[in-house]
Amino acid sequence: MTDPRGGLDRTKLLAARYRAAHDRPYLASALYALGIVESTAVPTMGVDRHWRCYVSPAFVDATPVEELAGVWIHEVAHLLRDHHGRAGRLPAADQRDHYRVNVAQDCEINDDVLADGLRLPPGRVEPRLYGLSDGQLFEQYLPALPPHVREHDCGSGAHGTSAPWELPRAGGPDGAGEAEAQALRRHTAEAMRAHLRSRGTLPGGWQRWAEQVLEPTVDWRQALTGAVREAAAWAGGAVDYTYRRPSRRTPALRGVVLPSLRRPLPRVAVVVDTSGSMGDAELAAALGEITGVLREVGVRGNRVTVLACDADVHAVSRVTTTEQVTLGGGGGTDMRVGIDAALASPERPSVVIVLTDGFTPWPAEIPSCRLIAALIGEGAPEPPHFVETVRVTTAPV
Repeated sequence: MTDPRGGLDRTKLLAARYRAAHDRPYLASALYALGIVESTAVPTMGVDRHWRCYVSPAFVDATPVEELAGVWIHEVAHLLRDHHGRAGRLPAADQRDHYRVNVAQDCEINDDVLADGLRLPPGRVEPRLYGLSDGQLFEQYLPALPPHVREHDCGSGAHGTSAPWELPRAGGPDGAGEAEAQALRRHTAEAMRAHLRSRGTLPGGWQRWAEQVLEPTVDWRQALTGAVREAAAWAGGAVDYTYRRPSRRTPALRGVVLPSLRRPLPRVAVVVDTSGSMGDAELAAALGEITGVLREVGVRGNRVTVLACDADVHAVSRVTTTEQVTLGGGGGTDMRVGIDAALASPERPSVVIVLTDGFTPWPAEIPSCRLIAALIGEGAPEPPHFVETVRVTTAPV
């Protein structure tokens, strides 16, 4: 019941949260993690970035439990989808107009809320109000919105800018810190995946979000760069003694010549799958990344060999730029032939990088070198466990 002094009807508010958690159990942990703050300054309900939910007593009184349950889910969705973190990566001009950012975020959430059969109070924001289609991210909605939209302010938990009604970080009830928030996101995503397997229904936006949390998209260029750089450092890490450059301590020892230590540069072989299923654009992009990294770490010129291979080796070339690479072939696929040819070279490589779509046999045993596979395209099968793997997507990242 409503407090006779005009306070918050906490029973009604908690009943609405219970209904939201009961009807959408995969959201229960996140809903119950929110700390509740009564506030007459907030117009309806809002959240800060510390997982505290600010609630207007008048709004609770005027709103049916079913609609309050929808608002609970709306507000926690801002936090689960890390809207404040994503808003912080927008261009500065967009960040300054946090009302417009908030409307774009509401469009991203509410199309899923309504598609899920939930109710929201009248005056809700929907993509169709602005002539936009459902199912997009708020970053996609934002540039298409009118320049001066002004709607409900959901707080810093949405757009990242502290609202006047928010408490300082140390004040009020506990919400969730960043580590707890990340754990809640992952737990919720796992619960959604389990729900999808058992019941088979979930709004498209939530499905996309859960997949991104559980299997985040990695920039393949960064991953490939890191793998090549680390492998080159590993291969060049073995030091040896050489008399070509005597030790600096030699002059102190008359009649004795001491060797110095040297760190040899590795030799690298790049085996390129030139079978008919490979796309030229993806090959060129991946090969450009590899040669660029090798140049950065000092491996270039006659230390890099490129082998064009389908079911046979068609071309072997020492390269300094990608323009010098000859990609012959177009037949079947067997990258073992290219790997064996690279390792049979008189100047045996310590690192072999294979650019392939993955539809190839692999060596049965661990080769005596560092082996990296850059798997190009969707659905590339997994190579053996001893092959270091980077997946190169055909879509921009």
